[in-house]
Amino acid sequence: MQRKGAWAEWLSDSLWASVSPRRAAAAAADDEPFSCPSSSETESEISRQSLLFAQLSKKEVDLDELRKLASEGIPDGAGIRSTVWKLLLGYLPTDRQSWREELEKRRAQYMAFKDEFLLANTSEVSRRVEEASKCVKEVLENDISGSLERGNGALGEHPLSLGQSSIWNQFFQDSELIEQIDRDVKRTHPDMNFFCGDSSDAMSNQESLRNALIIFAKLNPGLRYVQGMNEILATLFYVFRSDPDDTNAAWAEADSFFCFVELLSGFRDNFCQKLDNSAVGIKSTLNKLSQFLKMHDPDLWHHLEVKNEVNPQFYAFRWITLLLTHEFNLADTLHIWDVLLSDPQGPQETLLRVCCAMLILARKRILARDFASIVKLLQDYPPTNISHLLYVANKLRAQPSA
Repeated sequence: MQRKGAWAEWLSDSLWASVSPRRAAAAAADDEPFSCPSSSETESEISRQSLLFAQLSKKEVDLDELRKLASEGIPDGAGIRSTVWKLLLGYLPTDRQSWREELEKRRAQYMAFKDEFLLANTSEVSRRVEEASKCVKEVLENDISGSLERGNGALGEHPLSLGQSSIWNQFFQDSELIEQIDRDVKRTHPDMNFFCGDSSDAMSNQESLRNALIIFAKLNPGLRYVQGMNEILATLFYVFRSDPDDTNAAWAEADSFFCFVELLSGFRDNFCQKLDNSAVGIKSTLNKLSQFLKMHDPDLWHHLEVKNEVNPQFYAFRWITLLLTHEFNLADTLHIWDVLLSDPQGPQETLLRVCCAMLILARKRILARDFASIVKLLQDYPPTNISHLLYVANKLRAQPSA
């Protein structure tokens, strides 16, 4: 049993006394977001890279060992993050010999989804627009006042029908959905030429995000698309599209779609508004973060939530729903996700530990501020050293309560 107040002793190490290096400017994260490592960092990365390559070369990948290696960080230049993430998310089986067959099957399935929800929908749009013009013209010519039952089509087929069962109502809802996805996709990582700009590559990458999000929404009518999903998908797509294997890179859209579905399965309740007040909704998740902070740093929790009434919903809603993609640049996000995806217990609890670590590393600044300045600080989280952050998050795993 720890004595009261001893919780912070491990934070007194000189490691935390040093000034955390600032993040590179957003522009530096353009197409090559990774800074040059020191010689010692390079040696460590080469060692991890060799171990990861050895693991991926086995006939049967040891998933436990792979998780352990990935949790220590996947070297940026190794070109293997794509394969490791696919294994960690269950998209690739551990049997290496079955990878090709499994990928061919899933990619063919995705192409079938595109045929059903995208290609067919394009011709359907043209048909519906043409029908709408004819029906509206008929309404005007016949001077019909409010009666949608006259005409050649059934009520549900009439373009002015707003009934829930109306196929036109569904058509207009789909149009709104696509417009929202288009807006968000165009705002994805505006500082990176990989996603933004007039180049053919950027436009192609945007189109891939758009396609995958529309298909996801159509396959999940109860959830559909929620703003911010584009940021999560974009992280996966960037990694897979950057795969050094040309075939894998070409199929990044399909691979990122299925991995997005798998990743979101553990967080989808946070996106469902109907579950907000339930035991599995976002409010419950935010409360878990509050209790987690209270357990590990009661003084900081008291200053935040009792003295200043800064509850997690003021700052952590975006942290959690977007899996920290909006708080850090892409290079840092990839390293955070290495840890999230490698946790054998799933990324949910790990995400809360990282969020709690973010609060602890900003402790001095938080304790010196009031409500308004605390909220401003946490809504625009200051630059920090990601290695330090993940170290603290890992310490919280085994750290007993005060």
